[in-house]
Amino acid sequence: MNKKTIALTFYGGAETVTGANFLLEGILEEKKKLRLLVDCGMEQGDKFCKDCNFEKFQYSPSDIDVLIVTHAHMDHIGRIPQLVRLGFKGVIYSTDATRALSEIMLEDASHILALEAKKAKKEPIYKAEDVKSALELWKGVPYYASTELPSGFSFELKDAGHVLGSSIIEVKYGEKRIVFTGDLGNSPSPLLRDSEIITDADYLIMESVYGDRNHETKNDRVHMLKNVIEETIKNKGVLLIPAFSIERTQVLLYELNEMIESGSLPHIPVYLDSPLAIRVTQIYKRYTSLFKESIQEQIRKGDNIFDFPKLTFTEHQKDSEGIASNPSPKIIIAGSGMSHGGRIINHEKIYLSSNMNTLLFIGYQAAGSLGRKIQDGLKKIHIEDKSITIRANIRTISGYSAHKDMDGLVEFVEGMAENVQKVFVTMGEPKASLFLAQRLREYLNVSAIVPKKGEVFKIDF
Repeated sequence: MNKKTIALTFYGGAETVTGANFLLEGILEEKKKLRLLVDCGMEQGDKFCKDCNFEKFQYSPSDIDVLIVTHAHMDHIGRIPQLVRLGFKGVIYSTDATRALSEIMLEDASHILALEAKKAKKEPIYKAEDVKSALELWKGVPYYASTELPSGFSFELKDAGHVLGSSIIEVKYGEKRIVFTGDLGNSPSPLLRDSEIITDADYLIMESVYGDRNHETKNDRVHMLKNVIEETIKNKGVLLIPAFSIERTQVLLYELNEMIESGSLPHIPVYLDSPLAIRVTQIYKRYTSLFKESIQEQIRKGDNIFDFPKLTFTEHQKDSEGIASNPSPKIIIAGSGMSHGGRIINHEKIYLSSNMNTLLFIGYQAAGSLGRKIQDGLKKIHIEDKSITIRANIRTISGYSAHKDMDGLVEFVEGMAENVQKVFVTMGEPKASLFLAQRLREYLNVSAIVPKKGEVFKIDF
């Protein structure tokens, strides 16, 4: 077998959490390459679509042969229709569940992009027809099935345990393996199987969102949530939870179901005020075979794990607007998870000025987002045309994160420490990535580096 040289370029997801976009270029023969893209995500922060997403790709989309997708979060899929719009005609691969979730995520995104672009008086980066074109190129593949690529390359998807259908991508050539973690799940998850253990990676491209800190334990987070809800009931207030539509919402519904049905919490009105999260929850119900066995058994015994008394799905706008007239105490779960849009901002305008109410963060808040500003202690904010003085209680429970924490990430690498030649620490704020890389070097004696955006590394196979 002839030696292959692979160029690995970090076009996104380097020096930042969002915008994952990695290119492998494998030299097949003279003047010909396999160009394989892993993820094509949107950079997010102060708004749903940061201005940098309007910039041209640093490669020609029409030259890309294959795109493999780790999972359906917008910072991993958000620019795929734009890639197609600009000339990509290759094959897109992911699990079936990721494709199903991506379809509704991208359809929803096209509407948000149109609104933001209209406000900025420019064209959106893509439209609904581009989403449709992307889906026509998209193929679902099962976990653990080897998919052949040109000139001896292949790939396999393994369960990342992050969100429904999320994958670790293992690209193979001969006996050599380049592994892309995507986002790794905060295992054990209430719903999903644990992240796959990888022992044979030669090169690892890994996430580092929580590379410099640990979460609360699973028991602690449930106890903290229960305390926040009991405080809300005592205050006869409103608990606002900005929640990501995929995984965070479903885990929250499941744990509320467990607490209410067991009697550890009194019945309290809960509103899932997100059409997108409602649609995602329906997809979760279609793919219960991807849940861990204990949850599948619970479902087989007749438990509707995403439903409980006084839970209301408010899909239509008029129903959403009617929530304000319903008496407190109550819980409102709404998107977006970082408060840069969606129905949560309508509720924040109404409720953040009262100290009877609580805003609870259960997910990562990107730098520059409204959620991050509130979380960091900003007391005066503007939402659309309204100025608000924040008097509500602000709480954070990081244990609901769907990402591994620092110790979990180190443990993940430990299983391959004897074999891995280099670890590229990506998809984190610089402080978190640098801290994790240093910890991997010191604790596991592995070669770990933090690549810069646009940096190229040559790998000989």
